[in-house]
Amino acid sequence: MATQFDEYSRGDPFIHAADQANNSAEYKRHWSPYSWHGGTCLAIAGDDFVLMASDTRLGEHGGIYTRELNRNSPVTDHCAIGQCGFQGDARVLLQNVKAKIRIYEHQHMEQPTAPAIAAMLSTMLYYKRFFPYYVYNIVAGLDGDGKGSVFSYDPVGSYDQVPMVCYGSAQNLIQPFLDNQIRRPHIKEDAAPKMTRERVRQLAIDAFISASERETNTGDGITVTLIDKTGTTVETIPLRRD
Repeated sequence: MATQFDEYSRGDPFIHAADQANNSAEYKRHWSPYSWHGGTCLAIAGDDFVLMASDTRLGEHGGIYTRELNRNSPVTDHCAIGQCGFQGDARVLLQNVKAKIRIYEHQHMEQPTAPAIAAMLSTMLYYKRFFPYYVYNIVAGLDGDGKGSVFSYDPVGSYDQVPMVCYGSAQNLIQPFLDNQIRRPHIKEDAAPKMTRERVRQLAIDAFISASERETNTGDGITVTLIDKTGTTVETIPLRRD
């Protein structure tokens, strides 16, 4: 005897009627509070700067909601947060982070450093661990000594300081490229090239151009955010739009 479901879960309008007729099992509609809205974000730390880059496409299931989303969100003069995942959770989390930073500024009369923001974000994510924000976050900015710092997270708050990281739809394509060009764990013969601003910028652009040719949820444009002691510089570079 087939399993019985209530009237709201019997059948699935998105499954072809012929497929349902050929299968004697009941179909049950599944609902999730989360969605994956694609996008890719990376960050690379330099000696006295940090670069964050992300694509501008927001979509789901092959559809495109907007081609002009900025995933690099400055939260202080010398720190930004990049986010990929469920856009609803990303917006709420970012608003909460900015609110806590404003409170810190009023209490201490100065802006928090990137490591301080990274630690705060970790506790905020861990607090929501039983119903987590479905967001992969990157914190990039300058520490108290003016050095570039990048922090990567999982959705429940575990974080680590890394020289570079990539999250999102094209992570599997871009992260190996960054490992090869920056971390260079298996290249012992040649000295690693100096990570200048222009070299890091070009690496990020090349990575996104290559990924957009192979990953349909990444594209439309690249937002490149450079943070150093003088402040934040933002530029947008076009990508393929199909």
